[in-house]
Amino acid sequence: MSENLFDDFSPVSSKQWKQQIQYELKGADYNETLVWESPEGIKVKPFYHLDEFERTNTSNPNTESFKITQNIFVHDLDKSVGRALETLNRGAESIRFTIEEETCNVEKLLEKLPLEKTTLYFHLSFLSIDFVKRIDTVAKTRNAQVFVQIDPVGNLAKEGNWYHNLETDFDILNTLSISCQNINFLSIDASLYQNAGANIVQQIAYTLAHANEYFNRIATISKPIVLQVAVGTNYFFEIAKLRSLRLLFDLVAKEYDHNFQCHILAIPSKRNKTLYDYNVNLLRTTTECMSAILGGADAVSNLAYDALYHKDNEFGDRISRNQLLVLKHESYFDKVANPADGSYYIESLTQQLSEKALALFKDIEANGGLVTQLIEGTIQRKIQESAQKEQELFDSGKEILLGTNKYPNKNDRMSHDLELFPFVKSKQRKTLVAPIIEKRLAEKMEMERLESEKEN
Repeated sequence: MSENLFDDFSPVSSKQWKQQIQYELKGADYNETLVWESPEGIKVKPFYHLDEFERTNTSNPNTESFKITQNIFVHDLDKSVGRALETLNRGAESIRFTIEEETCNVEKLLEKLPLEKTTLYFHLSFLSIDFVKRIDTVAKTRNAQVFVQIDPVGNLAKEGNWYHNLETDFDILNTLSISCQNINFLSIDASLYQNAGANIVQQIAYTLAHANEYFNRIATISKPIVLQVAVGTNYFFEIAKLRSLRLLFDLVAKEYDHNFQCHILAIPSKRNKTLYDYNVNLLRTTTECMSAILGGADAVSNLAYDALYHKDNEFGDRISRNQLLVLKHESYFDKVANPADGSYYIESLTQQLSEKALALFKDIEANGGLVTQLIEGTIQRKIQESAQKEQELFDSGKEILLGTNKYPNKNDRMSHDLELFPFVKSKQRKTLVAPIIEKRLAEKMEMERLESEKEN
């Protein structure tokens, strides 16, 4: 017998496999029975084979393992510092601070943190040259890796307005690109598109068009751009989505002679999370984090199972962080670089998503670019159409959220436990464009159940 057992068997071609499958179907149509089509128009086959495989270079060139990232909303400065230190001691490797006030004493916030070995992200609710320069000074003094998530186009898409106006916002970005050499100052909030209901091709294309606005309007970009990406429940498609994003971002960046890679910060989607039977959210976020890791995310920030209805709390944070710790240190997700390489199915999905997203991206650019199409309302309308299709699937029971529209616990009660309002909030304000609204699939059903609780 040969030492290599595979030498004793002749190879089987994809044609032979298909003939055998057709025989087993006993006359049933192969395409109708076994091939299904995704919302993006991608036909998924029952098997993939080497002789139909075209390898594409979609790997993350960064061979370092993903960073476990903890979100911290900065309100009380001392408490935020204490929480950050405790979080780092308990396994987090990077911190993402959300800061709403320019008056925040950022030097004090960072004074006690081990910046030399901790990656920092700053999500700011304002656009200020002076504030970012202060962060840049700390980064230079402490030799820290810092990503300041500034995204005026994202603010326009989400809030309906620029921070100031188009010209001022981009003047500030151009100033920061020259004066802040120690930090990464640019970010794209691609999570908005996913959480609002865009399909995967739209998410990729809109993210590319979003990036292209910055490539066109900022004279000097010398540092990687952060792509903050929400990861949904379609496991293999989401792996392919991140790989496609990296591939196409690199393609567009090279057109501007940029030789840096994007930096992907992945978070679980909010769209499929539920208020009732909330423990199922743990299962959803676990598989979504797995997709993010296998897709090559540089950092993963998990979503607490109770984030919809509870304020930040130690228990929820600890559980969400431990999910990532288990994946990294007990499931050995940190031991193999680019583990999805060579998977015919994932490579095929990556290629098809890339082709469709690139075509949509070119169409957006041919019609004025992302900002123009936001002002015209085209992007909002396309996302709404996609979201409505998915909502109809959920309402009809074809798209299932366990514990909500499938096997709900009728005795479950939540009205007593709401610290946060878990539904879409409407703000009456004047906007330049119609904002893109994030909305969960289960909201209407959950509102009806809460009303029923009050009646009983």
